[in-house]
Amino acid sequence: MGHLADGREEFQTSVTVIGAGPAGLVTSLLLSKYGVAHVLVEKYPTMAHTPRAHIVNQRTVEIFRDLGLEQEFLDVAMPWDMMANTVWHTSLSGLELARRQSWGNAPERRADYLKASPCGMANCGQHLLEPLLLEHALKSEHAEVLLNHVADGIAEDGDGVVATVTDRESGRSRRIRSRYLVGADGGRSLVAEAIGLAYEGEEGISASATVHFHADLSRYTSYRPGTLYWNASPGSENFRGLGNLICHRPWHDWALAYSYDPDREDETHPDQALRRLRKIIGDDSIDIDIRNISTWTINHLVASSYARGRVFCMGDAVHRHPPTNGLGLNTSVADAYNLAWKLALVVNGVAGERLLDTYSVERQPVGRQVVDRAFASIGDMRPINEALGFRNGQSEAEGRAALRTLYGPGPQGRARRQALAKAVAATDYQFNAHGVEVGYRYRAGAVVPDGTPEPRSDRDPELFYQPTTWPGAHLPHAWLDRGEGRVSTYDVAGQGRFTLFTGIGGDAWLEAAAASASRLGIELAVVRIGTPDGYRDCYGDWSALSEVDESGCVLVRPDLFVAWRSRTASAEAVAELPGVLARLLARETSFASKIDR
Repeated sequence: MGHLADGREEFQTSVTVIGAGPAGLVTSLLLSKYGVAHVLVEKYPTMAHTPRAHIVNQRTVEIFRDLGLEQEFLDVAMPWDMMANTVWHTSLSGLELARRQSWGNAPERRADYLKASPCGMANCGQHLLEPLLLEHALKSEHAEVLLNHVADGIAEDGDGVVATVTDRESGRSRRIRSRYLVGADGGRSLVAEAIGLAYEGEEGISASATVHFHADLSRYTSYRPGTLYWNASPGSENFRGLGNLICHRPWHDWALAYSYDPDREDETHPDQALRRLRKIIGDDSIDIDIRNISTWTINHLVASSYARGRVFCMGDAVHRHPPTNGLGLNTSVADAYNLAWKLALVVNGVAGERLLDTYSVERQPVGRQVVDRAFASIGDMRPINEALGFRNGQSEAEGRAALRTLYGPGPQGRARRQALAKAVAATDYQFNAHGVEVGYRYRAGAVVPDGTPEPRSDRDPELFYQPTTWPGAHLPHAWLDRGEGRVSTYDVAGQGRFTLFTGIGGDAWLEAAAASASRLGIELAVVRIGTPDGYRDCYGDWSALSEVDESGCVLVRPDLFVAWRSRTASAEAVAELPGVLARLLARETSFASKIDR
């Protein structure tokens, strides 16, 4: 855009985004895709130079797919199958205590993940992901990207939001006036503070540090590839021993995360960090290059609301929790995916402003679930140390004696081994929590109920994802084909538009969809499945998953969530479509009253 280079003290745009982490960058990319002019403000001159968050689940890869960035992302990420093992050890070169197949890589879980999405998981630290996203953000004609600029103040008036930003190099301040502002500025969010967001939970529960380092650890890891290698050292009181080794690029780019006492200053000194690494690796011949040491705190916080007036917050600004389960980055990107299409429709005059109220209504319960699950996973790790015989205040010699009991014959050793196997299996709630990763639903918001109850899962809903077209659920993945190679239901939906799926006998939906789209000024794609001129239901998956008759319809939002469905193409059902769309777009008072309840 280049407008902020023209010397004006005040600049006007549609949306201002504060913060260029994953949430802010994805918001920018989506707004650009939807043709919305915006300014992206980032206080640092460059992107993350440390890995930070790294687990990227299927829902996030699907969003990259919708942005056209899936392959570029996979080119820089650690592949899914190399995340296969989670290992517990006394040292990396020493005794392995346990191993668990993780992130859907176990044979009995792999099918669940493959059936749920056309995309797999990946491991990609922010130091690799953010530069890729920024490169594309900078190319957009719809985005003005201001690096090394800090937001000093935010003020809302009746017409919009004014953000005062200062160039940290020149000291020059300017005002950006926009209709809406997005705060994606992290755990110390100026935006959240400025609008007075309230939080529920506990802050500053414990102190942690991360050491980013380079070392060739291939001899100890390539034969058991994984992302997480948990230390369980005798004499250590913490649930992750001396620290948790995290692989970011096989097998030389690593991080060590550990808890420490902030009253002991040497805990984060490079010499102390090096000693800790030497002990965890257990091989003094390994060359270690420490790149960075950062500190952070474990929190259990979620904002009561994600928005106030014309200002919306996302990511760590509204949900702060331990890195267990690897949900932070993914939840932040999903926040962006939920909000961006709504902003675009409102800015373009297609939807009423009350549509924006659904952002917090939908995303806050998801944030609460993520915060609670991540915190609970810490407790799920403690039984491992108990099974190993470790306890608080124990000396290293006492810990080693406990390990000898673990491997001893007889009832006591057998009971300890059984306890360890049970404790390791329970970590599936952290490392194979597929239902939490991809199965969340929006039970209120920009959805129109069809009068059916929410389907109950016949398996553990945290561990297993259950596909459904119930309004508020994510569109089920099914492979389709029309003679050009198979594509997912996700590939023919999304792209910033509503999509209506129907099949044989559903001709009435075509005319109703075209008339509704014309009347409301929206893009509404119709996907026909099973008809000679439509897509083939390659393996019968859509028929099994759609939960409507062939003549019925499933209406899908731009973010791939089901907005409404009708079991049949009865005259009464088809006549509902215009009103359903108007309600979804906050163009009817009945929708507004629904959100108020």
